[in-house]
Amino acid sequence: MAIAAAPIFFDLVVSYLNFAVLLFALAVQAVALIHCLTQRGPGFQAIGTLPKGAWAGIIGVCLALTLLTRGSLIIISMIGIAAALIYMLDVRPGLKDLSDGKGFW
Repeated sequence: MAIAAAPIFFDLVVSYLNFAVLLFALAVQAVALIHCLTQRGPGFQAIGTLPKGAWAGIIGVCLALTLLTRGSLIIISMIGIAAALIYMLDVRPGLKDLSDGKGFW
């Protein structure tokens, strides 16, 4: 009887993990997209990164694909998480330094 329960438990754990990854992906991508859309365009060129439209397009497409696939293609969610985290950890601090007036050079 215990052998038959193992696949059911495994499927349940996998479905919960996929749902957690989906929620995390949606949250990170949404925050990154909102932050990107609320920034001024010239700031992106001033810090030497992709233009605002490119970042908004990349993150927006990843968010749309994550929503459309509902996390069933976990690789799409992972690519979206990576794009959003690159924006949040690389571009966002540069924009923050630029807008604070401190500069980064």
